Amino acid sequence: MLAGRAPPGAADCCRRLLATALAAGLRPLLCGLPSCWATARRAAGQWPNPGLRVPEAAETEQLVQQLQRTGVPLRRFIACPQLARTVQRCLQGGASPGPQPVVLECAPGPGILTRTLLNAGVRVVALESNSAFLPNLQSLENSLDGQLKVIYGDFFRLDPLVTGTVKPPAICSDKLFETMGVAAVPWRADVPVKVFGILPQKKERNTLWRLLFALYECSSIYRYGRVELNIFISEKEYKVLTAKPGEMKAYQALTVLWQVGCEIQLLHMEPWSSFVTNLKNGGLAVPKSMWLPNDHLCLVRLTPQRNLFVGGLKPTNSATFIFMVKQCLAKPKSRLTDRLKSWSLDNSGKLLRALEIPKTAEMRNLYPEDYKRLFEALQNSSMFTETWFHDEFLESIRNINL
Repeated sequence: MLAGRAPPGAADCCRRLLATALAAGLRPLLCGLPSCWATARRAAGQWPNPGLRVPEAAETEQLVQQLQRTGVPLRRFIACPQLARTVQRCLQGGASPGPQPVVLECAPGPGILTRTLLNAGVRVVALESNSAFLPNLQSLENSLDGQLKVIYGDFFRLDPLVTGTVKPPAICSDKLFETMGVAAVPWRADVPVKVFGILPQKKERNTLWRLLFALYECSSIYRYGRVELNIFISEKEYKVLTAKPGEMKAYQALTVLWQVGCEIQLLHMEPWSSFVTNLKNGGLAVPKSMWLPNDHLCLVRLTPQRNLFVGGLKPTNSATFIFMVKQCLAKPKSRLTDRLKSWSLDNSGKLLRALEIPKTAEMRNLYPEDYKRLFEALQNSSMFTETWFHDEFLESIRNINL
């Protein structure tokens, strides 16, 4: 045996040990790259561009007609790829650096916007209530690495006022957010979720009221923070939400409450004809309006105010505030002094002077912030008694069950 040479058995053993050590050291580098890379991209809120094909409008319309079902309520879908890109840019516009909130897309249907958002690197949760559209969406989900989550449910039947088990497609917000993997954040924190949807035509006004009560009570989706709504609504409802004091017909209780509660931003206006419906005849079924223009659907962003609950307004007394505004604007031409007298407020003049509101002011001429200041002053006034507040009536306007 030569000096300095290991026995054959020892050499083989050394080679095996060296190979094992090298494999153990290099395995994270050789085999772990895709997983680590995907994890890092998820943590940063960034995803690779999947390069998904976005069907043209005619193809989408044909798909919607094929999958339509009898008895299904009227729905509108984004079919035009150009409109989908416009909406995608609106949803991502003005985003701050860092991880971006998930987009909850309500009723995506054929998934034209879904694919466009995914191609832009957005993480999407698709909440679809029509089971006919689910297979295509689920197939898309399975082809991606966690960027898309598909859930069977109806956003516009969220948190139904029923006892016992909730029957799908109705869904509870706690179950929805748990499935999405989104945790609650403090009210003054950044937006935790962006919601996109097209409000159902027949339930448009009721849906706005339901969302409004949830906002002020910090219930449903707003238990998780200042959830941002990006919704297509009819032009006439947009005119109501953004009306100014004194505008006949348009300035309503809904106007005041949404303007107090949210920053309202018009992102885009699109003619009704750009959307595909599930009607058998392929019609548009555009609702008519005598008093307000209604030629478009308006993409509106509703971002809850950070300082909404700074002061006398709280989630615990917000129902009283809503009821007060509704009572005031039930007769918009009436004077504020007359309304205060009906509430058994003895010294209304002193209160109005403190608020710098003229005695002759009519309800329709008060600004939204005037209503909030009035409510907070009434809450702090020892002269005020809530004799005008009726629990049974408040309950009837709060429980709008769709």
